[in-house]
Amino acid sequence: MKFAIQTEGSEITYIAGLYRYEDHGGMQVPMFTVLTREAAGTVRDIHDRMPVILDKDSLQDWVRPDGDHSAIVEKALSNMVFDRAVEYPRFPPEIITA
Repeated sequence: MKFAIQTEGSEITYIAGLYRYEDHGGMQVPMFTVLTREAAGTVRDIHDRMPVILDKDSLQDWVRPDGDHSAIVEKALSNMVFDRAVEYPRFPPEIITA
């Protein structure tokens, strides 16, 4: 079963991650990972892990190299709401127009 998970009371969910660029065949390709933590709150009912959710006020500190990332992760949000995700039909590629 698929679920739509969102930060309670917010329209945007900010997820902590790390990235770097790697050289692949002469091209700089971005590589990234999403940081996770033990599931909290109602998310525990569907999974044992969840992304580290950042508060909007923590975003600038998260991207600063000299930010206190451990402190930011400690106050990561855990108040999430979820509902069953809506299943949309998949269309064949020839129907989708750019």
